[in-house]
Amino acid sequence: MHSRYCRTLADVAVGGRPVLIGLSVRRLFCDSPWCGRRTFAEQVEGLTARYQRRSPLLQHMVEMAAVLLARRGGARLLQILKVPLSRTSVLFHLMRLPLPSPATPRVLDVDDFALYADEYGTLLVDADSRLPIELSAGRDAEQVAAWLRTHPGVEVVCRDGSLVYRQGITDGAPDAVQVSDRFHLWQGLSKRVGGIAAAHRGCLLAAVTQPEAAPPPATPVGPSDQADTPARRYAKQLFEAVHALTDTGLSLSTTARELGLNRRTVGKYARAATWQECIRRTRPAGLPASIHTWTTCGNAGRKASTPRRCCTRRSSPRLIAVTISGSRWP
Repeated sequence: MHSRYCRTLADVAVGGRPVLIGLSVRRLFCDSPWCGRRTFAEQVEGLTARYQRRSPLLQHMVEMAAVLLARRGGARLLQILKVPLSRTSVLFHLMRLPLPSPATPRVLDVDDFALYADEYGTLLVDADSRLPIELSAGRDAEQVAAWLRTHPGVEVVCRDGSLVYRQGITDGAPDAVQVSDRFHLWQGLSKRVGGIAAAHRGCLLAAVTQPEAAPPPATPVGPSDQADTPARRYAKQLFEAVHALTDTGLSLSTTARELGLNRRTVGKYARAATWQECIRRTRPAGLPASIHTWTTCGNAGRKASTPRRCCTRRSSPRLIAVTISGSRWP
C-alpha cells in the first residue's frame, strides 16, 4: 500500500438536502514492470468510478435529464433536484454518452450525400424506423459490401441507380432483394414519359381536334356614337358641311364666310377625324355645379369668385387648382 486519501462524492439529495459522501480510499503500488503507472487508487464497486465525483445513481440521473430535456430544461430540472449544473455541463454529459449499437435492419436504404465539392459519402438508413445507422466517407462498393458482411440479416436494400452500390450489395448480401426507392422511381418514370412525349409530338398535335373559331362578337354601338340629341345632330351636320367645303380645297377663312361661322370653330371641325370629337364633354356625374377657383400668384390660397390675371404681365403662368366642397380636385 502506498498511502490513503479522502475522496468526496455527491449523491442523490435526501429530504431536499444535498448529500456528500466522504470516502477514505487506499492508493496501491503497481509491481508490473510493463505498466506505465506506479500507483493506482482502489475503486469501491457500485459507489465509485474513475475520475468521477458523483455516485453512479446521481450520474445516471444527470444523464437521463440531459437525454430527455437537453440543455436548458435539464439544467432547470436538476436545479429542483438539488444538483446545480449549468446548461453547458448538461450538454457535456449528453455528448459523453455512447451511442447505442443499432440492430441490423430488415430493410436497408443506401444513398450518397455530398460532403463538399466533388467529395461524397455513403449514408445507411433503417427504412423501417427512418433512423440513420452509419455514415462513411466515399461511395465505393467495397465499403457497402464489408458492412453487409458484418451485419447479416438484411432482406431488402433500397438504392438509387448507381452501379457501384449494386455491385457492393451483390457482393455483401447476395440474397437480399434490391429495389429502387420512391424518388428515383418517379424520376425515372417522368424522364421516360417525357422522352416518349417528345418523340411523338407530331402525333399528339394531329390527335388534338382544333375547335371551331367562334364568330367575333358584335360591337355594341354606344350612346355616344349616336346622334340622339339635337346638339349631337347639329354637330354631325356641321362636321359634314365643314368637311364638304374643306375637301374641295377651300381655306378655313373662306369656309367660315360661306357658313357664317367663326374661323376657330371651322378649324376645330376641320381638324377633327369624327364628329364625336367636336362634342362638348359633359360634366362628370357627382361633380357639383358650384366650384371655386383658387389662383396662386402673389397671394397664394386667396379665394376668388372669378379667375384673375397674375400681378404682372410677364409673370410665369399661373397655377389654378379647383376646390370642391373643401377638398382639392386636380
